[in-house]
Amino acid sequence: MLTKSRYSVLDVAVWTRQEIIWFLLYGVLITGLYSLLGLRFLQLPWTPLAVIGTAVAFIVGFRNNAAYERIWEARKIWGGIVNASRALAMRVQDCVVSEGNAQDEPQVLRERRTLIYRHIGWLTALRHAMRSPRAWEVADRVRTNREWSQCVPERHHEIEEELSRLLPDAELEGVLGRTNRPAAILFEQSRHLRELKERGWLWEFAFLELQSVLQELFELQGKSERIKNFPYPRQYATLSLYFVWVFVLLVPFAAIPQFEAVSQTLEQTWPGVGRHFVWAAVPFTAIMSWVFHVMERIGRVGENPFEGTPNDVPISTIARGIEVDLRQLLGETEMPEPLPEMRGVQM
Repeated sequence: MLTKSRYSVLDVAVWTRQEIIWFLLYGVLITGLYSLLGLRFLQLPWTPLAVIGTAVAFIVGFRNNAAYERIWEARKIWGGIVNASRALAMRVQDCVVSEGNAQDEPQVLRERRTLIYRHIGWLTALRHAMRSPRAWEVADRVRTNREWSQCVPERHHEIEEELSRLLPDAELEGVLGRTNRPAAILFEQSRHLRELKERGWLWEFAFLELQSVLQELFELQGKSERIKNFPYPRQYATLSLYFVWVFVLLVPFAAIPQFEAVSQTLEQTWPGVGRHFVWAAVPFTAIMSWVFHVMERIGRVGENPFEGTPNDVPISTIARGIEVDLRQLLGETEMPEPLPEMRGVQM
């Protein structure tokens, strides 16, 4: 997620530099065919193209609104995970007690640490699951998207390596063998709480309260998985892309004759300028095509809010913040390093 106050035009231009070059070259090609080779049949009326542009703008706007709703819903879900995580840690710290038995206190402290570290393991497994690729996620096919997402930690660290530092050895292999690893960790958390209740280190009421927090975490995980595993309807996404490119390809054929008409008018008073004014269609068509393309691309990269693009939910940074909070609650002083940003973007 972008942490700067706003995008600059330079940021967007760098992000779409490949398309800008393509639009300029395409404008030069069509203008050269029309002006230098005299292929005057390469023209279209402006009014029909304006109608097409209006329709495309509506379709792209609808897609961008839907993509923003998915991003905002995902952010609310992970905000709920932050709150539920703190509530879980607070209850573990205050409710897992030895009932005044000093001999059991060291073991109780270890049980608290195991529970909290297991929850950090759940966060780790969940963010890895959310970062795993799906067939409909196409952001990484574009090189400039890959440049912005190269700091995504899940692409540089294996889940086995990270969980080995958080889960007991006795349950690590079992968790890694499950298809849904976050759910497997929550099952282990529930089993552990039941054992603590049976030992007398967890009150009955506190056990029910902690179980309700686990239920909330299950619900939040399911909501996050729903967004991850159910894509934005492909008919809308695909047709939006096709319509934008049809419009972009037709823009020079309607714009160049308009600039030629202005060129003929200018030639009467400023011959030097008027003779070459038709070439002003090149930057104009490039800018016009770029605006529609950027609107479509923003929706395309925003429809899957866990891929790791600049506008996505920074689940890695959120999980790291929760981990720091929970470790400080345990009294630890050595904290993991903050995750690096890429051009003001959190991952």
